[in-house]
Amino acid sequence: MEQYEPDRLSPAQVAAMRRSFRNGRAALTRRSLLRASAGGALAVGGLGALTACGIPAAGRTEGGTSAEDRSATEKTVNFSNWTEYIDVDDSGKSHPTLDQFRRRTGIAVKYTEDINDNNEFFGKIKPQLAAGQATGRDLIVLTDWLAARLIRLGWVQKLDPSHLPHAYSNLSAQFRDPDWDPGRAYSYVWQGISTVIAFNRKALDGVEVKSVSDLLDKPELKGRVGFLSEMRDSIGMTLLDMGKDPRKFTDDDYDAAVARIQKAVDKGQIRRFTGNDYTSDLTKGDIAACVAWGGDIVQLQADSPDVDYIIPDSGYMTSTDNLLIPNKARHKTNAERLIDFYYEPEPAAELAAYVNYVSPVDGVRPYLTKIDKGAADNPLILPDKAMAAKSHAFRALSAEEETAYEAKFAKLTGA
Repeated sequence: MEQYEPDRLSPAQVAAMRRSFRNGRAALTRRSLLRASAGGALAVGGLGALTACGIPAAGRTEGGTSAEDRSATEKTVNFSNWTEYIDVDDSGKSHPTLDQFRRRTGIAVKYTEDINDNNEFFGKIKPQLAAGQATGRDLIVLTDWLAARLIRLGWVQKLDPSHLPHAYSNLSAQFRDPDWDPGRAYSYVWQGISTVIAFNRKALDGVEVKSVSDLLDKPELKGRVGFLSEMRDSIGMTLLDMGKDPRKFTDDDYDAAVARIQKAVDKGQIRRFTGNDYTSDLTKGDIAACVAWGGDIVQLQADSPDVDYIIPDSGYMTSTDNLLIPNKARHKTNAERLIDFYYEPEPAAELAAYVNYVSPVDGVRPYLTKIDKGAADNPLILPDKAMAAKSHAFRALSAEEETAYEAKFAKLTGA
């Protein structure tokens, strides 16, 4: 039997990554056209070659490894982020909030949009981190499940609360205590991502959709339902519909959710599993209702009056993209000051107005109202307390669980 390596990708995980490049949250979004480009395809190939080499797993530690912090003498911070995931000016060449930070602090931000996919980026930085070397980056943005992996491996640094007064005070309650980083010792949220049920009112033609059960069972919707190709979103929404808590589910619960969706696949209820390429089918009415990402719906509603969404009574899934400081970063204090800057309500509002994801910053509403009242009033960008209370996160998985669950989900979706 092949020896299990906890940070080496299984075939199912590689398949999940390739789904993400083709049509997942990594493909063709407002922030990520690059991810589906030829460069992205090359990156996948590069990752396959890298993982095939079997780079040894790093030993787990109680925390990250610091380097000499040169923040006092080197007024810079190297920030790696996803494409199209920050505010830009009308010229498309400048980031106003980063310019504000530089003018206020004297710290120049070297901003690089070199994160095209979580797993691809993990492959990029893994050799240095595994060898105990610097990545050349002071701040990175990763989705919660990969952030959890890096924390588990001891590859990111513990944050200094004294440098984060705004972040500590203004982080929204729904994001404060993830099971993979209790108390936010290692990470802070960049933006949140809501998973809801979207529908085309005209295509429904009077059929009522209020739950995942309606998507899976109503014969009037046969062949016109979409589910997401991201495992945590589709399984998480199904677990909620079954009365299960996505933060506490068992293997049996997971298998029951897979079986529930498989039954709908077998009877032709589900048209296909998609990334955000469902948006075209939804606006045309080929898909009448689907599991969808809130950021997409915000953008679709601007041009498609028939598109709307509901939050099921059972709740909805929320994930996060998170700011972390990797081991051996040379400018840790500068990076922490940048994190804290984005937890001031005014720059947080400027960011939210551009990216249209969930702002994690309390107190942002009056500032966002001045920029874009429609955005400020949209619960997909600023959830009210009632909506936030219905938010659920998918629990952290062990390496073994991640491999097993992705394999089962890949079989379900035909990936």
